[in-house]
Order: sequence, then C-alpha cells, then structure tokens
Amino acid sequence: MPKRNRTPEPGSDFPPSLSNPALQALSAAGYVRLDQLTKVREADVLKLHGMGPKGIDMLRRALADKGWTFAG
Repeated sequence: MPKRNRTPEPGSDFPPSLSNPALQALSAAGYVRLDQLTKVREADVLKLHGMGPKGIDMLRRALADKGWTFAG
C-alpha cells in the first residue's frame, strides 16, 4: 500500500506536499504555522530530525510567497 502524505495540523499553512517526516519534525518542535518560522534560523530547522534540504527548500519558498524569510 503506498504511503500517503499526512496533512498538516489544522490551522497550519505549511505546504501540503511537505513530507511526513518533515511535518512530524515541525510538529514535535511546536511549529504549526509558517509565521512561527520567521523567528527561527533556517539552520536550526534543518537540525530537526526528519527535516532535510528538500523540506527546507519547500518551506523557504512558502515563506517567500508571503514575503517572509527565516530569522537571520
């Protein structure tokens, strides 16, 4: 049976195509919305278990679509 991507938490605006491990990593760290990521450095999100370069790129693009970035 093929694995299906988990949907983001209710109220989340994370990209729906983000992988299950990336969604779980963000959720476990307490992040459920993109605006929360504007207060954290990209390098710190990348350190989360389950988050990889592809997930970071997707988040970076989603932030940019809203005119936001990871914290400096």
